[in-house]
Amino acid sequence: MYVSAHSDSFSRDNLPAASDWPDLLTDGFDYGERLNAGVELTDAMVDRGFGDAVALIGNGRQRTYKELADWTNRLAHALVDDLKIKPGNRVLIRSANNPAMVACWIAATKVGAVVINTMPLLRAGELAKYVDKAEISHALCDTRLMDELTACAKTSAWLKTVVGFDGTANHDAELDRLALSKPVRFDAVETASDDVALIGFTSGSTGEPKGTMHFHRDLMIIADGYAREVLKVTPDDIFIGSPPLAFTFGLGGLAVFPLRFGATAILLENATPPHLVEMIETYKATVCFTAPTAYRVMLAAMDEGADLGSLRAAVSAGETLPAPVYSDWMAKTGKPMLDGIGATELLHIFISNRFDDHAPASTGRPVHGYEAKIIGPDGAPLPDGEVGRLAVRGPTGCRYLRGERQQEYVAGGWNITGDSFSRDENGYFHFAARNDDMIISSGYNIAGPEVEAALLSHEAVAECAVIGVPDEERGAIVEAHVVLRGDMTGDAQTGDAQMIKALQDHVKATIAPHKYPRAVMFTDALPKTETGKIQRFRLKQTAG
Repeated sequence: MYVSAHSDSFSRDNLPAASDWPDLLTDGFDYGERLNAGVELTDAMVDRGFGDAVALIGNGRQRTYKELADWTNRLAHALVDDLKIKPGNRVLIRSANNPAMVACWIAATKVGAVVINTMPLLRAGELAKYVDKAEISHALCDTRLMDELTACAKTSAWLKTVVGFDGTANHDAELDRLALSKPVRFDAVETASDDVALIGFTSGSTGEPKGTMHFHRDLMIIADGYAREVLKVTPDDIFIGSPPLAFTFGLGGLAVFPLRFGATAILLENATPPHLVEMIETYKATVCFTAPTAYRVMLAAMDEGADLGSLRAAVSAGETLPAPVYSDWMAKTGKPMLDGIGATELLHIFISNRFDDHAPASTGRPVHGYEAKIIGPDGAPLPDGEVGRLAVRGPTGCRYLRGERQQEYVAGGWNITGDSFSRDENGYFHFAARNDDMIISSGYNIAGPEVEAALLSHEAVAECAVIGVPDEERGAIVEAHVVLRGDMTGDAQTGDAQMIKALQDHVKATIAPHKYPRAVMFTDALPKTETGKIQRFRLKQTAG
């Protein structure tokens, strides 16, 4: 490792033991010894001639690359001069998706801090887990969201400084006022390319959240790999989407990718599917990141006359892309929907379809720099066509804060993602299920997502989620939770036997009959995360 620029050595001190790291295949991603990701996305872009190009759109304003560089440099001065942030200090940022959040993240990165981005919905107790695990000393918070963070700070042994910023376009908050009189030039900390820049916490939906540690070079790798190779980003692109910037997926797709290539990012605090449709039409967005459920709404909007013809890339995220959604999108737009798989541990997408290389029910092939294989329970590679655990390695990889459960994710130099996949003879990877979503019924392995795709192909089904529930006779049975289309509900919400039978028969006719849902529950809505990911564990908690 290179000599760190961090005077606060916490992050390096709490990396996992080197022997527990995955193999890192960094050939072709050589950024040299010193690299600051915040500089690369702003000042370096101005130097390359993008100063007058629009970088960010949000909350009623547009900001050019020069304005963003100046803004983040002023903020950086305030962080150092007034808040006394030192290189290596951990800084938590709490905000919805807006330009001010991006500016704070870039400014904190420029001063060599290690950033922890968090979602607005987190409460004091949840924030406290992050603060304690990462020993966070400073927090920057949208003034509209201060209450929970202030409550967290009152009882925290670590969090000593909480400063508000204006997440609207007014710049009327403490941090904004501190920055107002600062110079627009800032000598950024010359961080090592392998200094930790970001700690991304996993959602912790089924347990304690784990912190994943990412270097400055990692932020560049995901852009120079996936965004360059798969998305083929150009300065003419306009990005839009729904994932929170607090998630590494959203930070990549809505900040790192556009800013790395001189493109534009539209940041929406309210990224409901109808608002996404409206903003795509207004700004002629070209690249969209959102969940399959949102794309289903977009498909319906197109039926009603919405013009989404500006989109050249629709990236599906959050959930496995059902074949019917892919096929409907292709039929209506003539363009593929790009499915892919990524992980917080590896920062972003590592297997993906391409514009010229895609198929329904296929996740695609490894992104440039990555390798993948399918392994059995003993870790040995499985032949093509067999379902097993997905193992991946490449230029990014899992490094858990304090090495917490590191050996559960990394084995023999490979990242074991927790997903069940198969690979066909042509090298394409096909998703089967999350390892914990595989249902074993009467000795048969049944992949929940396959049953979901079959249900979604029925005209009455708007959304669905499939889980396994214990059964004395079969070990487990398939239970489907179904949201019906508004014009199809009828008496079914209370358990219409005719509708249940119709859905069961449809599944039997679509896939192997033994995979049909023996139990069907109707609901008004499925439990979801902010990214649109269905929380099946919550359905399991209430099953039976």
